[in-house]
Amino acid sequence: MVLDFPFRRAGAFRAALSMSLVALLMALAGCDPQRIAELEEGTSTEADVRARFGEPERVWDEPGGARTFEYNRQPAGHQNYMITIGTDGRMSALRQVLAPHQFEQIVPGMAQGEVRRRLGKPMKQMTFERKGETAWDWRWNDGGNQPMIFTVYFDPLGRVLRSGSAFDVPDGR
Repeated sequence: MVLDFPFRRAGAFRAALSMSLVALLMALAGCDPQRIAELEEGTSTEADVRARFGEPERVWDEPGGARTFEYNRQPAGHQNYMITIGTDGRMSALRQVLAPHQFEQIVPGMAQGEVRRRLGKPMKQMTFERKGETAWDWRWNDGGNQPMIFTVYFDPLGRVLRSGSAFDVPDGR
């Protein structure tokens, strides 16, 4: 029994560290409305965007030389932001892409890469070997207080089979 104590203490430390990390992520996501309010399309520069949001998760090249910065708030948050910087170095668009009008554009046959490009990095990816499917999940909010999960199912070739939303039930309750 004496050997058990350090393991329990280490588990408590990991749990406390995990809770602290979740709290930090939620606090950072809570700052987004302030950061967004400080930016203005056509006026704010790439430096302004980076000063408020930091380094993007990914930079997407656009036709004509513009670039779109992906700012992912998954898995703890309910948003993924796409901020486009025009060839003049100024912000031309800021979009929160986890929303029903974006989900409607995810259609059967669409390539996995295109889904990733439209919605940003998912919070979770799962493979179902027996079914030959892979599922990607994103957390989002329906506009009220109801957290949701949007799931896209892909075939073995990485093409969309189907997609849909369901209520996000914490801890499987």
